[in-house]
Amino acid sequence: MSQESPKPTIQMSCASVPLVHEVEVLDEAGRCKLTHIPGERPLTIYLDKREVVTLMTLGSAPEALVLGYLRNQRLVESPDDIESIQVDWETDSAAVKTRRSTVDIDALTSKRVVTTGCGQGTMFGGLIEEMAEIRLPDGPQLTQEAIIALVEGVRVHDTIYKKSGSVHACAVFEREGEQGVRLLHFIEDVGRHNAVDSISGLMWLANRPGKDLIFFTTGRLTSEMVIKGAQMGIPFLLTRSGVTLMGLELARKTNLTILSRCSGKHFEIYNAPERVVFSPKTQ
Repeated sequence: MSQESPKPTIQMSCASVPLVHEVEVLDEAGRCKLTHIPGERPLTIYLDKREVVTLMTLGSAPEALVLGYLRNQRLVESPDDIESIQVDWETDSAAVKTRRSTVDIDALTSKRVVTTGCGQGTMFGGLIEEMAEIRLPDGPQLTQEAIIALVEGVRVHDTIYKKSGSVHACAVFEREGEQGVRLLHFIEDVGRHNAVDSISGLMWLANRPGKDLIFFTTGRLTSEMVIKGAQMGIPFLLTRSGVTLMGLELARKTNLTILSRCSGKHFEIYNAPERVVFSPKTQ
């Protein structure tokens, strides 16, 4: 009886760096005090010794960020194609070595779109045009109580933002019963697009589908964020901020449920409200 070959694993560094730094400032009365600010550093990605892009990042999950970036830009077809990801903060670089590659990098990188992402993100190739091929299935449903529990879970989570500000957070949850949720990943970065890429990388590495998950971000839901949510197959995108028109149009095309202005018990549903089950108390 033949045995299946073991699934290849990715060799990855664990390149940690300080995320928050203490600095001395003067307040409005001229008094000296200490405060904290988040770190920000460049990380240049090299794919098989070829420079691809330089990302400005907090550095909280650099290997996951690199993996998610390669996934969302379609520069690598599968995590099985990657042999190693080595991050070196002395040179501010991430070296990615592949086992094989069938991606035409020249064709993809010949077309760039500068996005509204913090620090000016970049999308390669015709990602927006390719969204016509993505249509999320109807269902699952999310209760109003679960939405409120999710928002509260984010509010009480221990974050870099509470200590230093100046960062965005993204999180992904799974449903737990009808009224609860469980946090799977929480990532903060100087740009929301970096945070979502990091979560995408973690999900890809774990081979976790997004069909029954809920995604939350502190930043606005632009076209870029909706594209990445649809690529992960996540049916729910929630934000405490707002939604752009192009983000809404893409959500309609891909059948994504978008909830905006999520704070406390308040939220606004912009698309696919049939997935949300309201409490009888609100009717």
